[in-house]
Amino acid sequence: MSQYLAMSNGRQIPTVGLGTWLIDNREVGKVVRDAIDLGYRHIDTAEAYDNERGVGEGIKESGLERENIFVTTKVKAEYKTYDLAAEAIDKSLEDLQLDYVDLMLIHCPEPWDQFRGSQRFFQENQEVWRALEDAYKAGKVKGIGVANFLQDDLDNLMAGAEIKPMVNQILCHAGNTPLDLIDYCHDQGIVVEAYSPMGHGEVLNNDDLAAMAAKYNVSTADLCIQYDLQLGTIALPKARSTEHLRNNLKPWKEGFVISDDDMAYLKALKLNDYGESAQWPCYKGNDSRSR
Repeated sequence: MSQYLAMSNGRQIPTVGLGTWLIDNREVGKVVRDAIDLGYRHIDTAEAYDNERGVGEGIKESGLERENIFVTTKVKAEYKTYDLAAEAIDKSLEDLQLDYVDLMLIHCPEPWDQFRGSQRFFQENQEVWRALEDAYKAGKVKGIGVANFLQDDLDNLMAGAEIKPMVNQILCHAGNTPLDLIDYCHDQGIVVEAYSPMGHGEVLNNDDLAAMAAKYNVSTADLCIQYDLQLGTIALPKARSTEHLRNNLKPWKEGFVISDDDMAYLKALKLNDYGESAQWPCYKGNDSRSR
């Protein structure tokens, strides 16, 4: 299985990256540095995470040459004008202390307090997209895409876009697999990134997943990451400890193959009880509704 997927412009993305959501700015630098030491070459952050400066410090302290690491960040979901998006891109570069980022995403089609609501922000997202296109042409970003976009959100962008979205980062894990959206993105040449491959940790206690993992002599976390990889997506697990960082990278470095029957079972599995994590909009929005 390939360790990289190519965006439509040919730039390669490592298929396992480090997610940094909810890792504090004071802590994230060490996490990023440790991750790079272990072999991670893909770091995902966002202005909304309030840790871009720490991520940038970790990258700098790692000593790794800039061209050898893929860095993603995101324009806040609440920024829905060209000017706000353009300013946010420059601020992210300043906070990360980088001359460019490898991928810039619109974090969400709606502001988070209106996630999956009736207002669609179609025109506003086209304006934000224009700011991303201009940043791409200026060399500030090497790839542009979106996160949490449904099919009609993508259709809206592409209808007025000069450059098609290269990536769509979505919630995708065993027990919550938006297959129609993934297939649509792949048909459009859009790389799919899967955040929360372990359902924010909530699926790790599932007995069925644990039993399947044991059959392959791997951990449940390994199974979840490998599942996303075999879907043809990029997995973005989050970790803090050196042990978890190392373990989450194993499917990328070593790999194993989930059988077709087991893949079919995992695709059909429904595990969308996120416990306390359901407080976050991305875990309580209904992505499956028709739009």
